[in-house]
Amino acid sequence: MKKSVMFLIFAVLTLFMVNTAFAGTKCPQPRKTKKAPSGMFKKDKTASADAAAGKKIYDKTAKPMACKMCHGDKGDGNGKLGAALKPKPRNFTCAKTMKDIPPGQMFYIIKNGSKGTGMVAQKTLKDKDIWNVIKYIRTELMK
Repeated sequence: MKKSVMFLIFAVLTLFMVNTAFAGTKCPQPRKTKKAPSGMFKKDKTASADAAAGKKIYDKTAKPMACKMCHGDKGDGNGKLGAALKPKPRNFTCAKTMKDIPPGQMFYIIKNGSKGTGMVAQKTLKDKDIWNVIKYIRTELMK
């Protein structure tokens, strides 16, 4: 009996830890993010953007912190700092979620932040840099 209880406790704790470790990868990720104004929502300047420059910003140079700190190396929402956030950072690898988020909406959120989430406004990034990050996310992380 004692072994059964110990096993049950171990199993529950293991499931909790696994669920917590992969919380950022939940797919789809429902959100009630404020919609960008219609002019911005429909905008897409990724055709002339540079994904390599976007990767550099995503990995290292974005301020106040690099995107990967919350969104993770793979863009799955499992960054080191993202573990403490509720809701978890956006999982860019989730096709079910990302198919409904156009580039203009991504631009608006990066530039202005997202109320009710840990996503802060990236005020130090130039518009060109934001489009570069979006191109990187959409071409490399959303595979």
